[in-house]
Amino acid sequence: MNLELKNFIAEKNYPTFDLKAAFFDMDGILFDSMPYHAQAWVKAMNEFGLEFSLYDAYLNEGRTGDSTIDELFVKQYGYVSDAAERQKMYDLKSQYFNEFPAPKQIPNVFELLKMLKNKGLQIFVVTGSAQVSLLETLDKNFPNIFEKGKMVTAFDCKIGKPDPEPYLMALAKAGVEKWQAVVVENAPLGVHSAVAAGLFTIGVNTGILKPEELKKKGANMIFKNMREVIESWKKIF
Repeated sequence: MNLELKNFIAEKNYPTFDLKAAFFDMDGILFDSMPYHAQAWVKAMNEFGLEFSLYDAYLNEGRTGDSTIDELFVKQYGYVSDAAERQKMYDLKSQYFNEFPAPKQIPNVFELLKMLKNKGLQIFVVTGSAQVSLLETLDKNFPNIFEKGKMVTAFDCKIGKPDPEPYLMALAKAGVEKWQAVVVENAPLGVHSAVAAGLFTIGVNTGILKPEELKKKGANMIFKNMREVIESWKKIF
């Protein structure tokens, strides 16, 4: 057990750390899809006259579509958009995203998933995505890793990230305590959500953000890529 984990246990006043489940974000952690999402958001927002950069897209990663649009409307106009307007914007963003080829896996993440599966851990995906065929997509890319019912998506959440709701739901579905799970996230808002839920959170900076963005949201450890996570896993736990 390393120093960061010891400090985490002491800070939270948890009785121990007994790892039984690993919760993975999807975009930017399982799939290298964030460049596509970011470009699609920027193009759609700009067409509606809203200022939104690629860096903004990465900072807002993890929010539901409605929350992303409302956040921007409040920031620039001082009011939330109406439902019809939000739907038009999200439909346009989805159209642009779907024009890109299927995203590739994040390098080395499948190796990490198989390693944790072999250790007997429950593996969940916790995402703000509302992709209907999500399990089918995961099975195709990561066979024998994810199971039906072991995921939390936009369909499950009323609030979503950065609220702790998604990770609290994952804990409940897994039937484990807060000191029995670890989160692997790349998005500041996802890190915020996991930390607020009381979970040990590993930040993997797979995008364009400065590492400080993850650190100031409370990530317990930050890595540059999945290879670093794999090499450090045994030392951490």
